[in-house]
Amino acid sequence: MTMEFIQSFLWIALELTGLFILISFFISFLQSWIPYDKVENYLKRSSRLKGGLFAVIFAFITPFCSCSTIPVVVNMLKNKVPFGLTMVFLFASPILDPTILTVMGVILGWKVAVVYIIITIFFSIIVGYSLERLGFERYVKQVIMEGYTPKSQGKWSVRDALTETKELMRSVFPFLLIGAAIGAGIHGFVPSELIASYFGHDAWWLIPAASVAGIPLYIRLSSMIPISQVLLAKGMALGPVMAMMISSAGASLPEVVLLKSIFKTQLVIIFIISVITMSTVSGFVFYLL
Repeated sequence: MTMEFIQSFLWIALELTGLFILISFFISFLQSWIPYDKVENYLKRSSRLKGGLFAVIFAFITPFCSCSTIPVVVNMLKNKVPFGLTMVFLFASPILDPTILTVMGVILGWKVAVVYIIITIFFSIIVGYSLERLGFERYVKQVIMEGYTPKSQGKWSVRDALTETKELMRSVFPFLLIGAAIGAGIHGFVPSELIASYFGHDAWWLIPAASVAGIPLYIRLSSMIPISQVLLAKGMALGPVMAMMISSAGASLPEVVLLKSIFKTQLVIIFIISVITMSTVSGFVFYLL
């Protein structure tokens, strides 16, 4: 069992590390061409449909974890970007990371990745505009952002992209190893019959339970993907797995703490409820598919 665990851990960790380094380098190099000030100006004057789609695209090409999204959100609010568009970006950014999506496609299958992308785009736009329509902008605190400046513009060298990739890997790698270790542990020590018996059936309550459980667990997507791969192989249903993946990426405990510094309690609570709702409905969509 111990040797099987070590082999599984090394294989998962090496596979994910290679994918992360290659894709992160490409994305880091691409980001140097993004004119952040022009993006914000475009969002201000665009129609709701165009603005929502553009906010999603902006979230996709600026891959941040849930915590590092917050300074960008504050900057958007300071620059008078419409509240609805800012919320679309807040929901979409941590769950539409191109690096993670590529890894998801390779490991869980491209059909799962495409459905995941469509669902998260749809719900990010719907929830973001709904919060604006319901007047939740009044629960934004008057904050002054400190310590954040967008990336400098201009062509980056290979060295710049490598430096950025190194910094990203420094923050992601511990979570990647944790995910690989948990996945290898489940693979080596948890009987398939146990997972299939308790989590492989079609009980509807497993999906909302997984959505709620994902938030306090604080499992980043980089950790959740290898865990999900093993859970699915062991017989766990796809719906609960995807529900937990979306909720854990969309609203981690550190992010909630940071949001409390810029949002009043009412908006923080609504944000958490929205993420749970998004992940639950998404889980049921995967269940039906």
